[in-house]
Amino acid sequence: EAQLVESGGGSVEAGGSLTLSCTDSPSTFDNSDSGWWRQIPGNKCEQITTFSRRSRSERPWYAPSVKGRFTISRDDSGSTLYLQMTSLKPEDTATYYCAAGYSDYVCNGYWARGTQVTVSS
Repeated sequence: EAQLVESGGGSVEAGGSLTLSCTDSPSTFDNSDSGWWRQIPGNKCEQITTFSRRSRSERPWYAPSVKGRFTISRDDSGSTLYLQMTSLKPEDTATYYCAAGYSDYVCNGYWARGTQVTVSS
């Protein structure tokens, strides 16, 4: 696995926007499938979007809870993954994790330590 460094988390009012960044070092996201997960306290780890390097010409997958509001993207170098979040809701409050492959422990910090997003009313 690679060590992923996240940034962009914080607090925002409902209806606002945030963009999370995730940098893969030394490897890049071009080497594997990637995506974002989140965990709300008391809830299971939730996969919210995926970006396939093999199917990068296709639209990525989004969970119904975020579809139409969140957008996953990757920079040209493949080293940074982004999650653009708009129309944020209080129920989006969670710890967000990026992933550079498959793991059963995404929300346990296997790929990234996680970044906090808090949406206030």
